[in-house]
Amino acid sequence: MAPWCLLGARLLLVMPLLCLPPALTRVHHFSAPNTTLHHLALAPGQGALYVGAVNRLFQLSPELQLESVAITGPVLDSPDCVPFRDPAECPQAQLMDNTNQLLLVSGRARELVACGQVRQGVCEKRRLEDVAELLYRAEDPGDGQFVAANTLGVSTVGLVVSGPDQDLLLVARGLAGKLSAGVPPLTVRQLAGPQPFSSEGLGRLVVGDLSDYNNSYVAALADAQSAYFVFRRRGDRAQAEYRSYVARVCLRDANLYSYVEVPLSCRGHGLIQAAALAPGALLGAFAAGPRGVQAALCAFSLAELDASMERARRLCYTAGGRGPSGAEEATVEYGVTSRCVTLPPDSPESYPCGDEHTPSPIAGRQPVEAGPLLQLEHSISAVAALQADGQTIAFLGDVRGQLHKVFLNGTQGQVYHSQQVGTPGSAISPDLLVDSSSSHLYVLTSQQVTRIPVAACPQLLDCSSCLQAQDPLCGWCVLQGRCTRKSQCRRATQPNQWLWTYENSLCLHIQSVLPAYHPRQEQGQVTLLVPRLPTLAVDEYFHCAFGNYDSLAHVEGPQLACVTPPQDQLPLNPPGTDHITLPLVLMFEDVPVAATNFSFYDCGAVAALEAAAPCHACVGSLWRCHWCPQSSHCVYGERCPEGERTIYSTQEADTQVRGPRACPQVEGLVGPLLVPVGWESRLALRVQNLQHFQGLPASYHCWLELPGQLQRLPASLEEVAGDSGLIHCQAQQFQPSMVQRELPVPIYVTRGEGQRLDNARTLHVTLYDCAVGHPDCSHCQAANGSLGCLWCSHGQPACRYGPLCPPGAVEPLCPTPRIETVEPLTGPPEGGLVLTIQGSNLGRDFADVQDAVSVAGRPCRPEPSLYRISTRIVCVTSPAPNRTMGPIQVAIKGRPPGISTQYFTYQDPVLLSLSPQRGPQAGGTQLTIHGQHLQTGGNISAFVGSQPCPIQEPVCPEAIVCHTMPQAIPGDAVVRVVFGQAQRLLLASPFHYTANPQLVAAEPSVSFRGGGRLIRVRGTSLDVVQQPLLSVWLETSEGAAVKLQSQDPTPRSGCKAPAAAPQACIKLERGWLQCSSVCSINSSTLLLCRSPAVPDMASPRRVFFSLDNVHVDFASASGGQDFLYQPNPRLTPLHREGGPTGPYRLKPGHVLDVEGEGLNLAISKEEVRVHIGDGECLVKTLTLTHLYCEPPPRVPQPSNGSGTLLQFVVQMGNVRLALGPVQYEVEPVLSAFPVEAQVGLGIGAALLIAAVLLLTLMYRHKSKQALRDYQKVLVQLESLEIGVGDQCRKEFTDPGGSRPADLMTEMTDLSSDLEASGIPFVDYRTYAERVLFPGRGGGTLQPAVEGLGEEGHRAPVHQGLMQLSNLLNSKLFLLTLIHTLEGQPSFSQRDRCHVASLLSLALHSKLEYLTEIMRTLLSDLASHYVRKNPKLMLRRTETMAEKLLTNWVSICLYAFLREVAGEPMYMLLRAIQYQVDKGPVDAVTGKAKRTLNDSRLLREDVEFRALTLMVLAGPGPGGPSRSNVALHIPTRVLDTDTITQVKEKVLDQIYKGTPFSQRPSAHTLDLEWRSGLAGHLTLSDEDVTSVTQNRWKRLNTLQHYKVPDGATVRLIPQLHNGGGVISQSLAPNCPSGENTPMLEDSEEGGIRLWHLVKTPEEPEVAKARRSSLRDRDRERVRAKAIPEIYLTRLLSMKGTLQKFVDDTFQAILSVNRPVPIAVKYLFDFLDELAEKHSIEDPETLHIWKTNSLLLRFWVNTLKNPQLIFDVRVSDNVDAVLAVIAQTFMDSCTVSEHKVGRDSPVNKLLYAREIPRYKQMVERYYSDIRQSPPASYQEMNSALTELSGNYTSAPHCLQALQELYTHIHRYYDQIIGALEEDPVGQKMQLACRLQQIAALVENKVTDL
Repeated sequence: MAPWCLLGARLLLVMPLLCLPPALTRVHHFSAPNTTLHHLALAPGQGALYVGAVNRLFQLSPELQLESVAITGPVLDSPDCVPFRDPAECPQAQLMDNTNQLLLVSGRARELVACGQVRQGVCEKRRLEDVAELLYRAEDPGDGQFVAANTLGVSTVGLVVSGPDQDLLLVARGLAGKLSAGVPPLTVRQLAGPQPFSSEGLGRLVVGDLSDYNNSYVAALADAQSAYFVFRRRGDRAQAEYRSYVARVCLRDANLYSYVEVPLSCRGHGLIQAAALAPGALLGAFAAGPRGVQAALCAFSLAELDASMERARRLCYTAGGRGPSGAEEATVEYGVTSRCVTLPPDSPESYPCGDEHTPSPIAGRQPVEAGPLLQLEHSISAVAALQADGQTIAFLGDVRGQLHKVFLNGTQGQVYHSQQVGTPGSAISPDLLVDSSSSHLYVLTSQQVTRIPVAACPQLLDCSSCLQAQDPLCGWCVLQGRCTRKSQCRRATQPNQWLWTYENSLCLHIQSVLPAYHPRQEQGQVTLLVPRLPTLAVDEYFHCAFGNYDSLAHVEGPQLACVTPPQDQLPLNPPGTDHITLPLVLMFEDVPVAATNFSFYDCGAVAALEAAAPCHACVGSLWRCHWCPQSSHCVYGERCPEGERTIYSTQEADTQVRGPRACPQVEGLVGPLLVPVGWESRLALRVQNLQHFQGLPASYHCWLELPGQLQRLPASLEEVAGDSGLIHCQAQQFQPSMVQRELPVPIYVTRGEGQRLDNARTLHVTLYDCAVGHPDCSHCQAANGSLGCLWCSHGQPACRYGPLCPPGAVEPLCPTPRIETVEPLTGPPEGGLVLTIQGSNLGRDFADVQDAVSVAGRPCRPEPSLYRISTRIVCVTSPAPNRTMGPIQVAIKGRPPGISTQYFTYQDPVLLSLSPQRGPQAGGTQLTIHGQHLQTGGNISAFVGSQPCPIQEPVCPEAIVCHTMPQAIPGDAVVRVVFGQAQRLLLASPFHYTANPQLVAAEPSVSFRGGGRLIRVRGTSLDVVQQPLLSVWLETSEGAAVKLQSQDPTPRSGCKAPAAAPQACIKLERGWLQCSSVCSINSSTLLLCRSPAVPDMASPRRVFFSLDNVHVDFASASGGQDFLYQPNPRLTPLHREGGPTGPYRLKPGHVLDVEGEGLNLAISKEEVRVHIGDGECLVKTLTLTHLYCEPPPRVPQPSNGSGTLLQFVVQMGNVRLALGPVQYEVEPVLSAFPVEAQVGLGIGAALLIAAVLLLTLMYRHKSKQALRDYQKVLVQLESLEIGVGDQCRKEFTDPGGSRPADLMTEMTDLSSDLEASGIPFVDYRTYAERVLFPGRGGGTLQPAVEGLGEEGHRAPVHQGLMQLSNLLNSKLFLLTLIHTLEGQPSFSQRDRCHVASLLSLALHSKLEYLTEIMRTLLSDLASHYVRKNPKLMLRRTETMAEKLLTNWVSICLYAFLREVAGEPMYMLLRAIQYQVDKGPVDAVTGKAKRTLNDSRLLREDVEFRALTLMVLAGPGPGGPSRSNVALHIPTRVLDTDTITQVKEKVLDQIYKGTPFSQRPSAHTLDLEWRSGLAGHLTLSDEDVTSVTQNRWKRLNTLQHYKVPDGATVRLIPQLHNGGGVISQSLAPNCPSGENTPMLEDSEEGGIRLWHLVKTPEEPEVAKARRSSLRDRDRERVRAKAIPEIYLTRLLSMKGTLQKFVDDTFQAILSVNRPVPIAVKYLFDFLDELAEKHSIEDPETLHIWKTNSLLLRFWVNTLKNPQLIFDVRVSDNVDAVLAVIAQTFMDSCTVSEHKVGRDSPVNKLLYAREIPRYKQMVERYYSDIRQSPPASYQEMNSALTELSGNYTSAPHCLQALQELYTHIHRYYDQIIGALEEDPVGQKMQLACRLQQIAALVENKVTDL
């Protein structure tokens, strides 16, 4: 199969972005990420919508819901190559995007035609119902099937034309690519038949020279008879200018004989950009110029177009192309040999679509012209047209993404609606489609498809909005009451029924209502005038709705009469109103036709609303209300009682007595207007129009509304001439409670019993009290003279009304002025200070004080605008000498002067210095100006240069604090302080504006919410910042408890008090918080900040640095890394003995292990502080869930206030976690217990134990259960583990004892080394070769093609192997090859694994394809095992599918190994090595004292001592190459180590961090001991000093040479092989010095070697005798007894390694980090297989997953760390790893883990942990299953990235060559299988394999 698409059909899962606006809008959207949309096609009827995009085809529902996706690219292709199958045929081919160039629908065949850019524009057919289903694609297309342009920017247009038998395809395209030169610009192609898309036998537009006729096609259009192609091209060979053209072809003309084209011209405009067919017209959008800045729409009549074309055709058929004038009007174009001819005159009618003998292609010379209907601002890129309801609508899309709806009305077009579609600036595609119902428009841009209603009538909810929208498709349907299309309005054809904007229609409205209002007390008739009222049928009626009351309307022409509702049907008037207004709606059925408002009034309520003038209110209101003066009633109509006069409404024009002026009323006060309090006064008022009361005597009263009371005064009427009179109120003395100087008191008059006369205006008398507001004499004398106020000294001196003061008590002169306060009390000697004097009797007016003020003997000039009578004088001081001091004096003429008790001082302020003297130009620096007498005056301002420096209160005598403002440029600025009008400059030390600080780095970028983590911030000019802050803005939610502080960041309480520290959190706008912490300035380049604490329920929104006025986001400072807050860590309290209140008992020397959650999410171990009392527990390791620390060796003291117990406290930044008290355990002192008692007690205990055992054995007998046995063993294990403490203490006293603290310290040092040197991972190539070919060691695959004989033979072999590589890409071939090979009896399991690895290597660059093959094989394998036993699947590696799975998992998890699991595995490996090396290891037997494997346990007690050797390391073989000088490196060894073992340990220490493959071998070096004056001694395992006894020779050790502790040694190159037997025998086989079995050297007479223990001699006869039953039983008993004795030693080893084992298992089985996508993909596939085969047993699925991943990969990796690490793995380390791997395997099983007496020791060790590990495995599987599924896109992206990791071409060739050897072995069988397969026959797979065989084997073939 040709390499059409290198991506799987489901590579990308595209989801539509479907927007759901309000229901009325009905606008839908579809967009697809990571692609560009190009074309749109619509299925006939209400079918689907199809979108052609880059590399995709989308199928959408009419509502733009995604239904299907087809992947079409990218494709391996080149525009310079014809379509190929083999990539070797096109070396320049590369992956190219496949852009859709043509998308058409064939309705008859129900097919979608899609043509892409790749493969020379060939097309394919897909099923309309599902575009993902491919119906046809040419595998080997010819040039006759090249359809679309293969170059972006070159357009392709087309039509599917229905013929009598089949659909045809008409395609027009521009010139594109050198291989497309032979493709005509216009072709007719077949859609069915043997060669779809071929133009053979069909019409082609033949072109002589395409370079002269490079048509650029705009559109392909069709009506019932013809197809039209709109394009641009040069006129002919002689014209270089482009013109617009339209060509026409008969639809039934499959040979293009009828081709005619004519030019198009839109007057005044340029080339055509888009086109569409409208009824009877061709719409064209033209550009105004070459850049298309403006655009015009022209309409060409199809009748004129056809007439012009028919004229050109007739002239070319019958007149040789010339018109009546002889000028050439038609010609044959495109450089062909045909010419216009002279045929019979009836030829055009006889051959309406041309024939073979008629000339073609014809081009008319005369352009068809049209004037622009419309001009637009931006170029038009799309046109569509629609005719509905007799109107023609055009839709125009422009290059800015705007869609314009245009009404084509005669010879002009009107844009009535424009809207933005998609992203602004994204052009609308020419594919602008209207659906079959003409209700929706589909608009395409490069990013989205939008469905827009053609008419938005339902959105327009009322008549006015409907008509104002000017939508020609919308009108107001009057009797339906909604905006509709004309076809939806039932009576639209009748007059006044459907209102349309373009008929100058107006909405129906009520023009007038008579009467305009109506009294509510009576029912009446109203008449409505409604112009253009629709006519109803005889049995139809209008009705009026007054609110909820309906009244039938009687129609008389445009008028309607309705009856108003009765009073009881009307709602009550709203409170405080005299009427109610109801909507009056003219209704037809339940549809409102027109509406207005109508009011019902109540005259009685009118007068009640205006109590002061009821008559005025009644007759002056809007309503026709009249006043009855005698009865005081407001009535409507003629309603006054008989005989009573009526005052009529203002609206009555035919009467004299009307309006407010006719009302009886009080005009005003005659006198007095001012009435003094306490003095009897008589009031008089003028009245009018009292003639209405003639003949009706009555009494009158005056009423005064005093505060708190209404006072009535009897009054009398004095009639004056005419209708006027005077009302005299009785004299009265008023004594109201006065709080103000003057009190206006309303007054009115009543007649009779409460009949109030109207006040013509608001009337009141003014009461005044001289004492109020005149507190002193000056105020009193300054009062208005008309009040008659005098200062009276009678009794209590006060201001009184003159007649109330006795004549002798009047004071003509006021007392001496009294000065109370003066501000300020200091001022500069220059004067000009504004001084404020406050007191009393400070003058009656400004003239009194104008020259009366002096300050310290100097005049002070008062300011008139600021003077306040008697109480305040504001004056400006005069100059005076410095230190002048004196009181303030106010001397008013005629009175003694007033002198202040306060003294004013003239003092000279002095500026001395600044701090700081520099700050950033952004401002914000808190500047302190130091000086003397700075608290001078009250108006002090500071400036730095020209910028103000706002002062922070208070101002102190010695310092002024202000904050600098921003400065434009850096530089010096003089500091200036202004004291009133005096200023002082600090010239000696100007303030220096520096460049703003810059931040370049900030780390770390994560913190706990508790804050307090140290953040190091680097930058420049940081020391100029005064108070740097690290702040965070927080959005708080409800329930967030936050301690808020003042907004002021640095408040100052006084001059002496220091500035307070900034508050933790302050409130901002929008309810946000700002939490900050102060940073310390370490240097000009380093800030040290503590992360601010943030509340738990607050969300951080911005983290930034505040450097005075410079604000820098954390992300900007850290290089784009946002600051992240993690939840606070949680630690589990220490497990305490004695309940929750008891202390945790700490054993000396133990490492504390504290469990928790999220411990290292936002802190490192170096930052954590752990305290026990006042001592520190050193943190050794910090993981996500564990904290390990080493407590102080001595008991610390309790911290302050914690009592006698030591408190265990963990501090992580600000997070302080107290985990409870700790108590150190002290070893108990043994009491002096008598020896006799001990012996007796021991004997008694032994007897008791014997008795108990005997009874137990008798009780259990043969009926004991396995469960009892299991529980007993567990109890024994617990006892052993509890007792292991004692054993460990004993081990700790040994030199080789392993302390957990030592191990943790060693691992901590190792972690530090790893940070510097890294983990010695092998590179990917080495890893892959070790995994794929585990048995080949270091030489995996060697390139061997180069060695294949002669040069002439290499090339064919190379070519053959490359063809084999291509052939492997055929899935059918590869699967046939695999099945055929596996079916051969002689094809062994080893061969299967080997071939699977060869395939993995050969297809490494195509891992997606390899994955597909593996899935297919595993599916077949599952089908095979389901029929047998599904639980056995993947149990072994017996098939190529299983080996392929192993290789695939190993390849996919390499990155996970390096990034996640590698570090804990390497730490485990190093911990094991460290533990093994702590104890003696027998170099001959390979057994060790410290191990987990009982078969490798050294059971004998060997005395040993730890030594520290000083290794002299330097240049040369014995030292690392990086060292240039000799170094003394301490190395820990044992005195029982052999010399080879010492050399290994020395090399480990010297080359720490160096990969093992780069280190020298220990067998190439000798160990030299340098000892004082004795010189140098070379040590070796064997020499003349070796001890030999009874044919046993002991290997030399350090103990043998008596090497002391601290001795100096050095590694030197080996000069000879004089080491004896051990040098020859151990070296090749035992690189670690510990894994060589006992050797026999026949040349030395059977001498046996031994190191620590001798192996027992066992003659052959003895071996034979052991076959007896008794001996075997004895041996089994011995084997059982020994592990129980040494189980404590194994448990001790297990305990020290437990943490590292847990960490490793946690890294493998944790989902805290993202699970590798390959694991999720594999498990999902296994779930699919189980579901496919209806496997519901969870145990089976568990087994499959375990066998496929955990056992197949992880167990192998655990047992063979050299696969991933470049390290030395000794036999003892390998044995320990085997136990751990076995534990991992036991944890993966689903069966219950039971142990008994017969269980191996290795299983007993981890019997308690395995259930916990089992839970981890179950949780791991469960979490992966619940995680989101791995998409094909993500998986294939990962596989694509992995494919490039192994790029060794020679090795791949070697793999292909070895693969061919296997093919050669079974060549005939493979050929036979390929030939039997029908698809393989069609693909000629057997033939291709034979060609490969001929090339590789250099055979001659006639194939």
